Amino acid sequence: MEQDAFRPLPHGTVHLKPGMLQRRADLNRAYMLSLKSENLLQNHYMEAGLWGPRLKPHECHWGWESPTCQLRGHFLGHWLSAAAKRYAETGDLEIKGKADHIIAELARCQRENGGEWLGSIPTQYLDWVVRGKQVWAPHYTLHKTLMGLFEMYALTGNEQALAIMANWATWFHRWTGQFNRRQMDDILDVETGGMLEVWANLYGVTGKAEHRELMERYDRPRLFDRLLAGQDPLTNMHANTTIPEVHGAARAWEVTGETRWREIVEAYWRSAVTTRGYYATGGQTNGEIWSAPGALSARLGEKTQEHCTVYNMMRLADWLMRWTGDISYADYWERNLYNGILAQQHPDTGMIAYWLPLQAGTAKSWGTPTEDFWCCHGTLVEAHTVNERSIYFEDDAGLVLSQYVPSELTWRHDDVDVRVALAVNPQLGEAARPGSLAFDLTISCAKPVDFTLKIRLPWWLAGEPAIAVNGRPETGPFTPSSLHAITRTWHEDRVTVVLPKALTTEPLPDRSDVVAFMDGPVVLAGLTDNEPTLRGDPTAAGTMLTPHNEREWGFWEPGYRTVNQASNVRFLPLHEIRDERYTVYFPVEQG
Repeated sequence: MEQDAFRPLPHGTVHLKPGMLQRRADLNRAYMLSLKSENLLQNHYMEAGLWGPRLKPHECHWGWESPTCQLRGHFLGHWLSAAAKRYAETGDLEIKGKADHIIAELARCQRENGGEWLGSIPTQYLDWVVRGKQVWAPHYTLHKTLMGLFEMYALTGNEQALAIMANWATWFHRWTGQFNRRQMDDILDVETGGMLEVWANLYGVTGKAEHRELMERYDRPRLFDRLLAGQDPLTNMHANTTIPEVHGAARAWEVTGETRWREIVEAYWRSAVTTRGYYATGGQTNGEIWSAPGALSARLGEKTQEHCTVYNMMRLADWLMRWTGDISYADYWERNLYNGILAQQHPDTGMIAYWLPLQAGTAKSWGTPTEDFWCCHGTLVEAHTVNERSIYFEDDAGLVLSQYVPSELTWRHDDVDVRVALAVNPQLGEAARPGSLAFDLTISCAKPVDFTLKIRLPWWLAGEPAIAVNGRPETGPFTPSSLHAITRTWHEDRVTVVLPKALTTEPLPDRSDVVAFMDGPVVLAGLTDNEPTLRGDPTAAGTMLTPHNEREWGFWEPGYRTVNQASNVRFLPLHEIRDERYTVYFPVEQG
């Protein structure tokens, strides 16, 4: 298999520094640790006959974790994956200790079940799928535990987790062995989650024939063959059924090198993103299903942009960027980070919004810590443990700066220790709110070393950037959505990066007269409970909006307000909206 264009840096080499992402990660960690291990395990205990009446009803986890819910137990797998990722990046021993205890208890549950099965649901749920009896996504639920086990092994070195997974795989190998291809296809038409991915992961570790057979049995030809034929199998299809299946194809490509798997991933991206389009936020879907290509104006509702789809499409973008070196995938990641992951986490409580409503005059609906446990609670806890992995990458020439997040990197290149620190330059000396984002990158090497630093020039770039090394300006060309390369001998150096941004409009793909407003990569939300029609040039945001309350003590504030309108509307970044009613898309009359 060919080498990836970009390679992630070793776990634990990147650390977030003070800023919004670190604050949100800290909220997430506090939530994860607030959940009692006994509650996280309650449904696995119940299936193993270890859960008794000592837990009073008000002490249980409810919602989708209720003992009466057919999806019960899904959240624990997400929690384990998030704990493993958190430990791998930060060395968080408290969260690892909690996760190791949970793994040991899962091993106890597996022993009580006879040594193989470890479901939080009964095996009969899978038999119901075979019979065609209605049941809510058992494979989806089981996949979460399997993925949590694998990531606890892969990211924390917990060998017990791998042994549990391998024992459970024996059960799945025997169960699936009784079906032919058509029967398996029928079974897999009921939401499978990332089962293909977990078996590809396991095969990649063990190399065992039975694990490769499991991977091949969980192939999805009814979806994949249509994608490869250039058809559109996604319109009106449940989005988060298909995205994890394509994650499986991505991992199958990485562990087998068979080109069909990679072609599936590339075809999926073309169908889901390139030809379909997305909201200004970067997200898609309404009511959990893919919209028709370009047809978004009729689907602005209370159930737009499911959080799970945002996180899972960002995972897919990460694979494709690493494989290809195409920086447009990093642009996609950034757009969805600010206007999905951050916009759907409460800035104060850390709780999740299942949807990001885009209906005019709407409000976000926040989950609770222990009474909901939607699928998006699971992707919430994972999403805030992966940001370290998105900032820097390595390629054959040196280092790639992908995301502008305050951070510190400890890197080793050509046997030389290199420290890289990225900080926001607040541009406090400006007379008015700066029309750019500015960053300082300091590079300290144990001794002089040659490499190329590649800096992402984002899609939202609104003019020629100012990039300088030790005060000496770099020359272009500078093209949005590309990389600017600096090749030199580095030792003790400072790189300054000033990226001009602008207030812009972004129309719906099928309604040029209905626009959202963006400040660089950030979507703005108007604080209104209706859908006022604005007057101005729909292609020129400055004819309708102006900065508002731009300075407070030592900080630049991000607000705007309308000008020359019948009534005034204030705007804030969508990721700062809490309980206010807001509108993102506004009709505009030329005037």
